This record gives sequence, structure tokens and C-alpha cells, in this order.
Amino acid sequence: MKSTSKNAGHRLCAALTFALAVTVVHAGTADGTATKIEAASASQLAMTDRIIVHYRQAPGVTRNADASMLATRLVHDASNLRGFTATQLHISGLGSQVWQMNKRMSLVEAIALSRDIATNDPDIDYVEPDRVMFTQFTPNDPYFSGGSQWDLFQSTAGINVQPAWDHATGSGVIVAVVDTGFRPHVDLAANLVAGYDFISNVTTANDGNGRDSSSLDPGDDVAAGTCSLYPNGKTSDWHGTHVAGTVGALTNNGTGVAGVAFGAKVQPIRVLGRCGGYTSDIADGIVWASGGGVSGVAANPTPARVINLSLGGTGACGPTFAAAVQAARSRGAVVVAAAGNNGIDVSNAAPANCPGVLAIASVGTTGAKASDSNYGAHIALAAPGVGILSTSNTGTTTPATDTYVSMSGTSMASPHAAGVAALMLSANSSLRVDDVEWKLIHSARAFPVACSGCGAGLLDASNAVNSVLGYSPPAVPLLTVTLVSSDGNGTASWQITNSRSAPVVLSDISSVASNASLYITSSSCVVGGWLTAGASCMVSTIGSASCSGGSYLLKATNSAGVASGNAWAEIPYQGCGS
Repeated sequence: MKSTSKNAGHRLCAALTFALAVTVVHAGTADGTATKIEAASASQLAMTDRIIVHYRQAPGVTRNADASMLATRLVHDASNLRGFTATQLHISGLGSQVWQMNKRMSLVEAIALSRDIATNDPDIDYVEPDRVMFTQFTPNDPYFSGGSQWDLFQSTAGINVQPAWDHATGSGVIVAVVDTGFRPHVDLAANLVAGYDFISNVTTANDGNGRDSSSLDPGDDVAAGTCSLYPNGKTSDWHGTHVAGTVGALTNNGTGVAGVAFGAKVQPIRVLGRCGGYTSDIADGIVWASGGGVSGVAANPTPARVINLSLGGTGACGPTFAAAVQAARSRGAVVVAAAGNNGIDVSNAAPANCPGVLAIASVGTTGAKASDSNYGAHIALAAPGVGILSTSNTGTTTPATDTYVSMSGTSMASPHAAGVAALMLSANSSLRVDDVEWKLIHSARAFPVACSGCGAGLLDASNAVNSVLGYSPPAVPLLTVTLVSSDGNGTASWQITNSRSAPVVLSDISSVASNASLYITSSSCVVGGWLTAGASCMVSTIGSASCSGGSYLLKATNSAGVASGNAWAEIPYQGCGS
């Protein structure tokens, strides 16, 4: 049977993406399916000068030269009609093309351009603006070099890490900090392994070049009027160094602060510079950190088991972020992200809202949610994020001397959870991604005060580590798909079941079809959500076939990348008129 999954799978993906309100344009299909686009809200009116173009393509099939030239011309033509000149920058680690315009555009303009490009080329899977992301913190008492680390030890809202250290310190685990890079702080440098600088724009990089093997942070100060996020300008904040110190600062050395997982190694991945960082660069950083290949970049010799993303922006999770996270998870990396500091529902904050991401809210010393922390159903749990002391630098523009400063924000909460994940993996190296996430969430302790939308509870390192001591993960959880009913005319109902004895994340629903198309009309299944042991969810679809009839298979994939499904729906010959 001939497989046409690149078409049917695309249409199914498009339906799911639209339902999630991702700001992305999918190409119209040959049968006249309408282009899908979700308008940006006022809070998403950021500026960018890049777009991401991803083409549909069957595995192992190489596009011929004529098709590539035509695709390139279509991008140029669509850009020129809107007053832009387009230059292709590079191919991302996800196989997407990253294009740069000769001037910046609003998100609305970028979506309109994306629509034009997608509409004119039926081989395009999706086009999306290359949105700019930023750090997620608020400076608090700059250059403060004293005080205690309440976040590690305080009984009310601290993470209770000292008892966990009796069992694990993070030894043998790599934690990637995808951020602004690092400074070789005396209380951190010995715990670092080589990372990479994925910033492709020279001005943003501020180090004299684009991508290179040095993830050193040269500073990210900007003058007033340079960035929309910083209208009055800003000094360098050494954000990545601060986050890295929370994860893995040297401990028991008589100096400075203690790291949550001080036995782990921290891998600094530089993706944020002056005025933030592009989605495409961040996605490549995620892919590379987990051991994936990125064109033009040497393989990562020390792939990470945990990836921390203390960064973000407003909007839904686009396909570029979603694919990068799923790729990392399939290689065994736990992805942890700051929920964001907009005081909004995290469903409108990427990449924290992406399927498979552990989104972390921020609390203060009383255990109450920080006033600016994002919240909502997608939050996994909460961790300390107010007045967090960690490694930094005294320079306001370029680097100067080592120091310690206190910062606040979900950027500070997230690395606490990433550090505890490293402790868990150090205590039990057989854990899979789903095991770590499930145990981390279900070992959280109750909030001491009301904390609406803050997740399962407060991060508790001791509970989390104790929960995995001696734990033997069951066989890889397998999802099964059953065809419940089909009317013979393309309408079908399917049941997806977790048939094993452990919870699993449903990471994808896709299809393989012959002479047919498949569209989801309703679903109780949540892509990126948990299916507990033995649990099921339902999917309803509408199928259409050619004159010769057709058939299709619904396929579900778990977070380990294992796909299962053997339920076919047949659409008989229905005639095409006289």
C-alpha cells in the first residue's frame, strides 16, 4: 500500500496546530483546504526580521534542484511584494530554512508575509515568524553579596535539598543551560563543560561574530531605544551565569553559594544576547544540547540529560519550538522552562506552554505565588524564584570581576527544578524522561498558603530523590490505537490507550494514508498531556478519499519516540459522478 503520510499527516498536524492557536501559517493543500492562521493578540506585537520555512517531505526523499530553485524564488517574490529583501541564513537542526529580511517587521507583518509564502507553495508544511525570546527575570538588589540561600533550606517554601544530598549530588549528569552564555566564575568554572554559541546575528551576539564554539557571555547591555523590551536601555545582567550557578555552583568549597546539583556538570548554550534571541537559534540550541545534529556545528560530545530554558515570550507554542522539545525528549532529555513573568496564563507563554515541557512557576518565602509569575493548568509545579542569590559579574557593560547577586523571576525558579531533576537522574540513571517528570510532580509537597494555578505543589528535592531510590522503570510504555467505529464514508472514532503499568506522555498523533486525507473533528486526547496507566482517550476524525477509495491509519507516539497503532479505517469506492 502506498504511503502518503506527508499529506495526510500534514493535514492532521494542521488541524491540531490550529486547535492550539499557534501563530503559524500552514500551506493550503491541493484539494483546496483553506490556509489556517490565527491572528496575533496585542501582547504579541513584537518585532522580528526573520521567518522560518519548513517543507513537507517524505523520509529519505531529496528535493530536486528545480523544486529548490522554485521554492527560493517564491520566498523572494513574496518578500519583494511586501517591500522586503530576503536572504536565506541557514538550515536549522530541524531541517527548516531560516530567512532574514532587510528590515524589522511587526509580528502582524511577519504573519502576513508567512501567509503569502505558504499559500504560493504547496510543498510547504508551515511558515512562522522567528519570534524573539527574552530572559525571564527581574533584577533585585544588584551586587548584593551576602545573605542566606533561603531557597535551598527554608522550611516553608525552600526546596529541602540538604537531605537529598545524602543520596545524590548530580554526579554523572549534564545539565544544559540554554541562556546568555557564561562567565568563568571562580565558584562555577570547575563544574562547566564545553557548550556552543548559537546566536547567528552578529549584533545580537555582541562578540564580533555569529555562531562559534565559545559560549562565553561578552555582556548584553543596550542603549536606550535599541530594543522594544528595554526602551530605556539596560546594563549587562549575566543571566546565564546566575542560572548556571543555581544549578551547579561549587559546594563545600568555603566560597560563595551552593548549587542544587553541585556534582553535576553544566553545559552553557548561548542563544540570548543583546535584545534577546531568535526562536530558530534557541531551537537549534535545544536540539544540539540533547545530542541532535545541527548543520555546520560539530556534534555535542557530552549531550545533556536535563535542559533548562529560563527564557520565553508571549504567544502559543509554535511548531519550531514543539519539534525541538520533542526531539530533545526523544533523546532522553528532560526539558524544564520558566513559566514567564507576565502575570498571565502560561498558555500564552512560549516555550513553557509547549507539549512535554515542565513549566515552573515562582514563589517567595511564604510559599505564595510571586506577583508577576505566570500561572495556569500547564504549570507543573512551583519553586523559589524571589531573592535568589547566585554567581554573577560586576561589569555593567563588559565583564569585570566575579560577584554574587540576588535576582527574582521564574528564570530563577526553573533551574531549581532542573537541578533536582539532575539529582534524581544521578540517584537512578535508569529513569526515562516520563519517569523523572512524573516523580518530580508527584513528590511535590503541599503549598503552605493558597497558590492558584501553581501546579502540583512546591518542589521538594528530598521527596523527589527518595521517590526514585530503588525504583525500576517498567518496560517502555506502549500506546495502542483501536478503531472503535467507522461509517464507511470517512467518519471514524478511535481510542488511544496506555496499555502498560506506568504513566506516559502522549507526544504526537499522526496518520499514514493511501488515497485519503484525515482531519480531527474532536478529541479528548491532549497532545503533550499525561495518560495514566491503563487510561484511554478518544479521537473523532473525518476522512476523504479519491475515486478509487482509500484507507488510513491513526498513529500515536509516546515521549520515548515509540509509535504504535494497527487500526485501519477503509473508505470504499464512492464514485465521482458520470
